[in-house]
Amino acid sequence: MTLLITVFASVITTVLWYNRKDDSMKTGILLFMYWGASLMWLVDAIFEYVELKEEYFTPALEDMINDSFLGLSVVALGLVIWVVRLLILDPKGSVKAALSHKE
Repeated sequence: MTLLITVFASVITTVLWYNRKDDSMKTGILLFMYWGASLMWLVDAIFEYVELKEEYFTPALEDMINDSFLGLSVVALGLVIWVVRLLILDPKGSVKAALSHKE
């Protein structure tokens, strides 16, 4: 499930990155984080398959739920890192304008 969730996040991010009008949102960093996580989970799945053989295709429900939570956590952590980086870089100057706005 972790592989499946991160691959979906990678594909969605790739489509958003490819169809961008400008690069102000810096989706490239998000794209590389998700594809890196997908590659990591792919290697993990290969080694787990080598170890378990055909049992790999019949996981317990608890394992699937744990893997789903882990996959969603990886996607959420990637989004948090991206948002923090975006706020720090502030490519559109929105944060600076909001902080310097005096009423």
